[in-house]
Amino acid sequence: MPSSLQRLGSDELAHVFGFLPPEDIMRARLNKRMVEAAKKTIVPMTEFRVDDVREYNDLVAMSTALPNLQQIYFRRLNEDKYSDGDDPDEEEATDTANFITHDIEIISRFRKLRSLELVLTPLNGRYPFLFSFPLLHKLNITMCHHLKWDLEILEGLPLLKELSCCHLDSVTGNINSLRVLKDTLEKVTIRDCFEVQGNFMDLADFPRLKELDLFGTPVTGDIRDIGKQDFRTLELLTLPDGVYGGTGYEMQRISDAPDLAMAVYSIKKQRPTLLEDWHAVLSDDSPDWYDGIGSYDGYESTEPLCIRFVKAGSRVGYRWITGCCIHPCEVIWLDPEPQRESIDYETYIEAFQEIQLQVNIYRGFHQPPTEEEHNLLWASEGYVD
Repeated sequence: MPSSLQRLGSDELAHVFGFLPPEDIMRARLNKRMVEAAKKTIVPMTEFRVDDVREYNDLVAMSTALPNLQQIYFRRLNEDKYSDGDDPDEEEATDTANFITHDIEIISRFRKLRSLELVLTPLNGRYPFLFSFPLLHKLNITMCHHLKWDLEILEGLPLLKELSCCHLDSVTGNINSLRVLKDTLEKVTIRDCFEVQGNFMDLADFPRLKELDLFGTPVTGDIRDIGKQDFRTLELLTLPDGVYGGTGYEMQRISDAPDLAMAVYSIKKQRPTLLEDWHAVLSDDSPDWYDGIGSYDGYESTEPLCIRFVKAGSRVGYRWITGCCIHPCEVIWLDPEPQRESIDYETYIEAFQEIQLQVNIYRGFHQPPTEEEHNLLWASEGYVD
C-alpha cells in the first residue's frame, strides 16, 4: 500500500474510494480502516447489475460493506427466483415452488439508492420496501408481470425524477396519484400497462415534466384541452388511442379525419417534437371500413385506412395510407405552398416531388376509395381477393 494512503483517515479514504467502481472498492478493503472507509463511501453512479446468483451474492456482501451503493439493476436469476411477496399470484407461486429462493429485501439496506431498475426480475406479489427510498431519482420496472403494486405507493419516493413502467400486467391505479410527485417528475413512461387509468391532463401543470409516454394504457382525454399554459416544459408526448388525438386513435368515419388531423397539427405546430410518429386508423367498427385483398408483395394490407403526417420543407400535410405505410393517397396539405422567393422553396419542391412519386395506385384519391373502387383498382392490377 502506498505510504500516502497509509496516512489517510477513514473519511479521506472514503473520498478516494468515491472515484472507484464498487468492485474495486470491495477489493481495496485490506484492513479495518479501509473497511470502515468503504462503509462511508458514496459509491459513484456506476450501474451494478444482478442477473445471476454470483452477482446476487456480491450484492449481499455489498449490503453491509458498501451500504451507500447508488445504482442497482436487477434482471433474471437463471432458474432461481426471489422470495414471494405479499398476496402472490397463486398459480405462479405453485409453478415456482421448487425454485431456489433468494431474499430481495436486502435491497432495503441501500438507503442512498438513486437508481433502481427491475427488468424481467422474478418477483411475485407485493413488496412495499421496493418503493421506500427517500433519495431515489430513477425507477424502471419492465416486464415484471407478477409484481403487484399501485401507483399510490410512489409517495414513498419523494425525490423521484424518472418513472418508467413498461409491459406490466399487475400495476394498477390512476395517474392522478403521480400528483404527489408533481414538483420532481421529469420523465414519465407508463407503456403497455393495461390497468393504469386516468386523464392525461391531470399532469398538465407539472412544472418539470419533459417527457410523457402513456402509449398502450386505458388513459383517456382530449388533446384539444391542451392550453398554452399546459405542459409548458414538455419535449416529448406520446398518448394512447383512448385519447382523442392519441397515437393509434380510432376514427369512426372517414369524414372525421380533417378535424382530427387539424387538432393534432395545431399542437405540433406550436411544439413540433410532441406527438412524433403519430398516426390514426379507421375503426374496424366503422361503416366505412373494409378488408383489403390480403397479402400483397409480402405486405399485410392494401386498404389505405390509416392517416399519417408528411412534410415537404416547412409545409405539412397528411395522407391516407395502408397500415404498413405503403400505397398512399394524395396529400391533403394543411399549410400553403411556400413563396417561390423563400429560402425554403427549393427544399420544398424537392421533397414535394419525392412525395408525389410515392403515390401509385391511389393517384387522384385524397381519401380512401370505397370498397368497390378499391377492388376494381386492384383487379385492374391483376390482384383478386
